[in-house]
Amino acid sequence: MSLASRYRIAAIVPCHNEEAAVAKVVADLSAAVPGMTVYVYDNCSTDRTVERAREAGAHVYSEPLKGKGNVVRRAFADIDADIYLLIDGDDTYDAAAAPAMIDKLVSENLDQVVGVRREVVGLGGSAYRPAHELGNRALNRIVTGIFGDSMGDMLSGYRVFSRRFVKSFPAVSREFEIETELTVHSLALRIPSGSLSVDFRDRAEGSESKLRTYRDGWRILNVIMTLTRHERPIYFFGLVSALLTFIAVALAVPVGVQYLQTGMVPRFPTLFVASFLAVVGTMCVMAGLVLDGMRKSRHEVSRLSYMRHPAVRGMYVEDPAPSTTLLADALDAPIIPAPRPA
Repeated sequence: MSLASRYRIAAIVPCHNEEAAVAKVVADLSAAVPGMTVYVYDNCSTDRTVERAREAGAHVYSEPLKGKGNVVRRAFADIDADIYLLIDGDDTYDAAAAPAMIDKLVSENLDQVVGVRREVVGLGGSAYRPAHELGNRALNRIVTGIFGDSMGDMLSGYRVFSRRFVKSFPAVSREFEIETELTVHSLALRIPSGSLSVDFRDRAEGSESKLRTYRDGWRILNVIMTLTRHERPIYFFGLVSALLTFIAVALAVPVGVQYLQTGMVPRFPTLFVASFLAVVGTMCVMAGLVLDGMRKSRHEVSRLSYMRHPAVRGMYVEDPAPSTTLLADALDAPIIPAPRPA
């Protein structure tokens, strides 16, 4: 039995000026998972992306707010399915890996499978620009250091999700930061996730990358810091407090030594600055404690929202069949009326 006959599978393909590659992506996805519905979301394209996608047999929709994050948020809200596959429309990811990723999601009863990029050997060129590869490694290490893991490739745009992940994910990112938000959301709520190596190749000829190394790298770093403040407030504000306390002590020690030697405090401005920094450092600790309590409440609400949706049922998780004996006993049991109030 094919995967598409057991589950409603939707492939989401965000596109901006991808006429050179989108038709091949749609065809490859349809061939990889027969019966899967492919949705192409056009994002302010000025070329023939829409026409190419429709000719290839995709369902084409439009998102007028520019940015991949806006597209993913719209698609997650619009589409109703059991399994969602997210892949870029530039033909850099191997669509043939889709069945393995979906099977891993189902068989291991996961909520997310990340396609960890692996360059295809022998194509005569690197799919990564040097700055992109360096930035990707640096950002992965930062996320691993803060959250304990990066799922192998936190910036991968090739992922498979369960329905309960998609319908409980509070997407707020606008552009390429969406992958970082997906990763941190999974790590913060400890959502069952896995990874699988997938081939990654250079873009199709005539297709141009929309990623800007330094601008988008700074955006992603900013998102990491913002999510750290939201998801690990004690860690974030603890570091700020430690830095301010260190500076305060460094400024106060010479003043204290001079006071012990002379009994006088001639450097009042330095003492005031040190005292002010110490007070601010203490306030940071208090802010971290308060925000951590709010984070815990927010996570509980998010977890309850996540648990409202059923899991993807696979070979390791099956609903038990109802017992015919117990059902017959229940039907034959006498009906005892409730006692009347005195």
